[in-house]
Amino acid sequence: MSPTPPDLAVDAHGLVKRFGEFTALNGMELAIPRGSFYAFLGPNGAGKSTTIALLTGVYAPDAGRISLLGVDAVARPLEVKRHIGVVPEELSLFERLTGRQYLTFCGRMYGLSGDEAAARAAELLELTELTYKAGALVAEYSKGMRRRLAIAAALIHAPELVLLDEPFEGIDVLAAGVIRELLRELSRRGVTLLLTTHVLEIAERLATHAGVIRGGRMLDQGTVQQLMQRYDAPSLEAVFEKLISVPAARNAKLSFYGDAPPAEVVPLRRGSA
Repeated sequence: MSPTPPDLAVDAHGLVKRFGEFTALNGMELAIPRGSFYAFLGPNGAGKSTTIALLTGVYAPDAGRISLLGVDAVARPLEVKRHIGVVPEELSLFERLTGRQYLTFCGRMYGLSGDEAAARAAELLELTELTYKAGALVAEYSKGMRRRLAIAAALIHAPELVLLDEPFEGIDVLAAGVIRELLRELSRRGVTLLLTTHVLEIAERLATHAGVIRGGRMLDQGTVQQLMQRYDAPSLEAVFEKLISVPAARNAKLSFYGDAPPAEVVPLRRGSA
């Protein structure tokens, strides 16, 4: 087995994962340089979440190898988990704790002293703009607040690699803005980030590297600039569309509505409803 290149934070080769007769991953390859912001893109059902589940040890691969930060993630999972942070798509938080208690608890679980865990919790609450809700039960948090709290919990032990599965899913503009700025700060600090998202505009704004998968296989990956040049595309979204193909519904026409009239602007009459 060849050693992992020292410049790679994630080095996965030939990953296969089956669920009964269904093959979710079929020879998946993933190479993420240290310090990069990697956008992991693909349509629903492509295998993004399954890949993250393998990287984080939720599932064991049926074939292939995984190295995270130079460590065999399958053979030495506990060592790997000390240095990574994970924000799953489906959050499972302790709702009967306050936000401050939850973060402090997570810090203690990673071996921080009580004082250090409390200090980091306070700093993260401020950074995620949750200080005003620090004393409220997590059960009272909105979806966006829960997402921000989950990211804070994933960062409390200062991981070198953070994996985020759809962190912008179903949240409001305020929460999305806070998360964007937090991810930018992590990237500036040299933390390696793996992000799955369906919002290609966000991926293009934040990512330095990207990979596009479909049907459990990597179609292509590299720096965003390399991908745009390779496919003669003006944007990451255009790269994605070329690799995945434009959905048929993009130019859909409903025959039973007849011909659509040309759009026209009708001035609003005074006194009309």
